[in-house]
This record gives sequence, structure tokens and C-alpha cells, in this order.
Amino acid sequence: MDKLGNILHSLNFFYPEIALTLTFFILLLVDLFFRKSKHLLPVLSLIGYVITGYFSFTTPNASGFLFSTGMANVGLYITDSFAFYFKLIILLSLIYTVLFSILSKEINESTENRGEYYALLASFGLGMFLLTSSTDLITIYLAFEMVSLSSYILAGFTRKVPRSAEASLKYIIFGAVASGVMIYGISILYGLTGTTNIYLINFYLANQNYNTLTLVIAGLMIIGGFGFKISMAPFHFWTPDVYEGAPITITAVLSVASKAAGFAILIRFLKVAFVDYAATNLQASLWAILPGFQWNDILAVLSVLTMTLGNLAALWQNNLKRMLAYSSIAHAGYMLSGFVILDNQGILAILIYFAIYLFMNLGAFFIVMLISDKLGSEDIDDYTGLGYKAPFLTVSLTIFLVSLTGIPPTAGFIAKLYLFAALVNTGWLWLALVGVVNSVISLYYYMRVVKNMFLRESISTYEQKIELGHVLISFSLLIPTLVFGVYFKPLIELAEKSIRIFGF
Repeated sequence: MDKLGNILHSLNFFYPEIALTLTFFILLLVDLFFRKSKHLLPVLSLIGYVITGYFSFTTPNASGFLFSTGMANVGLYITDSFAFYFKLIILLSLIYTVLFSILSKEINESTENRGEYYALLASFGLGMFLLTSSTDLITIYLAFEMVSLSSYILAGFTRKVPRSAEASLKYIIFGAVASGVMIYGISILYGLTGTTNIYLINFYLANQNYNTLTLVIAGLMIIGGFGFKISMAPFHFWTPDVYEGAPITITAVLSVASKAAGFAILIRFLKVAFVDYAATNLQASLWAILPGFQWNDILAVLSVLTMTLGNLAALWQNNLKRMLAYSSIAHAGYMLSGFVILDNQGILAILIYFAIYLFMNLGAFFIVMLISDKLGSEDIDDYTGLGYKAPFLTVSLTIFLVSLTGIPPTAGFIAKLYLFAALVNTGWLWLALVGVVNSVISLYYYMRVVKNMFLRESISTYEQKIELGHVLISFSLLIPTLVFGVYFKPLIELAEKSIRIFGF
């Protein structure tokens, strides 16, 4: 009876996830029984996400763990301000993806399986919600698989396009390897500590003797699984092919929401499992890592590798989606540098970066989608002279690319400023310099697109036709990208509130 009472109590804090689950089933049923009413699917999706957002704002944070296992008063799930921050980013990404899908030529032409598209998008969102709040390695793995399986199918949604099927197949192969490595790491860590709960793992590591080499191997395997989700080198190989082959709407949501969920669980795993809470320097906000292995050293190497490889590979790309894929790898590298600090300012910088990255990256993909639907091409050379034929779209794309570079007065500058300032303040000057150099490298391939649009003669027959929906969505992404470049206090306050749960 106690277990039943615990489950019923936990459900009071589980309303957002329940709302997403119901959205998934409603979309399946509508597609099954009302096949002539497929226009209802995006509307129902939006209603479901709005209701999920309402519950996310109104459901209080749990004072303890949910779905307790009865051992040491720990559970499988937790709802806190940290998870709420990432769930908000995920939810906004899903809403924008549905809005993009309504206007997408690729999605509207695929009438046969459009119901599965919106249902899988809801399933994808549910998996990411579960991933951000899970505190047990088994529930983390199950949520990880739920996200992966949904995204594998969505990546190959346009079945008649050969590159889409190829993208889906490559995604499955790389995902299966990452999943296998991750579950093997979990099994080693369980064998070492006797538990899969990350709080109990921390308790064991802080109070018992253990084999350091075994712990490092297990930790790296698990981080490798998370690294697959965030496109961290050397687990990034799937990203360019999948981003190029998937519909642009799915590429957009993978580049933001999937990364957000991956970073959320990576932060929680490292911060909870490997931090020495008994250390006195925690009071100074510095993370005191448990003796045996300094995780910041390996994270520094992965950060430099990820941002450098992403930017250098982007230099040679002619396909704009593929270029943005390597760009997203580079941005994952920038955000990874926040971990290296092992300080609350590093995590704060990551949270600020993600909120800004949401608007500028989705904005770039949205404009690319609109131009691609009209041109029938994503080749950068086909953008030649578009600045004079489609000034609204090209100016908007330029602003998003400038922000992605990190040039003031756009919000991208604030994102990188907070990140690099945190590195400098904590003695990681060389890593901040590497980040600055990489930002300069990224300027070349971003401005190459701008040069083609505005500084070369037009060879395109493109004719601009701007609809009200295009303008409204574009402005909803442009305004935050510009406003957060000059007024960012509310964003910083929200991010600061979100990291207090870690005792900072």
C-alpha cells in the first residue's frame, strides 16, 4: 500500500509527462480513425504542447524523489528547476517544429504517413522530458532509447528521398553502437557500486574504496552515450549525414532539443555522481571531484576536439544543411567547455548559451527551409544574389548567422561572452583562446553565405513570396536574438534560479 501511495503521490508532479503521453495517443487515434482530417494533427499537437507547458509552469517542484524504490529514500525521477529549464527549451523547440512543419513543403507532400510524423514527434518530446529528470541509470537508458527510436524514424520520414533513407540507416547504426557502449558502461558501474541510482553511486564512491581504472572506463562509456546525443567528437559522425538527409524540420529539432536533453542529463550525471559534497570548497561554488580522476582534463580535450573539428569541417561544405550540421557540432564544443570549469559559472554559461542557441539556430534552419522549398536546393552557390530578390529572408538569415558567429549586438555575442568570461575567471585562459580562435574560423563559412547572397550577381529565378506565417515565425525568432543581445537580465535570472538545486 505504501508503494501505491508513493506512485499516486508522484503522479501529482508528473502532469507534464502525462499530458505529452495523452497527446501521443490522441494523435495516433485521430490518424487511425479520422484519416480525412489530417489537417487536425498539427493543431492537436500544438494544443497538447501548450497544455504540457501549462502543467510545467503550474506543477510545483517535488521536495524529494518521485517513484521511490524504497532504498535510502531515493527514487527514479526528480522534478526541479534545473529540469524545468531544459524542458522549457525542449517544449519551445517542439512548438516551433510543428509550426515549421505546417509551412514545410517536404512534410505537406508526405500525406501518407503524416499522422505518424506528429505522433513520433510527441513521443520524441516525451523521451526528452523523461531524460532531463531521470536519476537512475536504467530510467536514463530507457528514456535515451525512447528518444533515439523516435528520432531514427523521423530522420527517414521522407521515404521517397534516397538521402533520407540513408540518413536514417546511418543514424540507427551509430545509435546502436552508442547505446551498446552506454549500457555496457552502466553494467560496469553497477558491478562496481551495486546500484544504478546516481545519488547512491555518489554515496558509495565517497565512502568506499573502488578501482579507479574501472570507474574511469565505465564513466567514459556512459559519457560516450550522452556524447552521441549532443554530437560530441568523436561520437559526431552521424550528424552531417543525418542533418542533410532528414527533413529540415527534424534537423532543426535534433540540433536544439536533442542536444538540450543530452546536455541536461550529462550535467546531472557528472554533477551528482562524481562530486565530493563533503569538500569545503563547495562553499566557494567550485566542484570538488571525488579523488581518483579529474574529469575536467578529459572534458577539456573533448571540448577542443569537438569545436575545432566542427568548424574546420564546416569550411569545406557547399550544402547549407551540412554546413549547419558541422556548425552545431562546433557549438556543442563551446558548451562542453563550460563543464571543464567545474564551477557554477560554467553551468550558468551553458544554460544561457542554450536559451540563445534555441532562437538563433532554429531561425537559421527556418529561413533555409523557406528558401529551399522555393529553390529546390540547399547548395550555397544557388543562394547567389538572393539578397536582392528575397531581402526579408536573406536579411533575417544574415542576422541569425551573425548571432551564431557571436558578433555584437546579437544574443550570440552574450552567449559566448558569458562562456569565455567564465573560463578566463577560473584560470582556463588557453581554452577561452581556443574558443575565440574557433569563433573567428566560423566567421569565414557563415559570411561565405552572406557574401553569396549580397555581393554576387544573381543567377537565380527565385521570386519572393512572403506569407504572414513566414513573417510572424521569423519575427518571433529574430526579436529574442536581437533583444537578448542588449537586455539579457531576465534570462540570466532564470538560469541562476535553475542551478540553485545543485547547492550553488
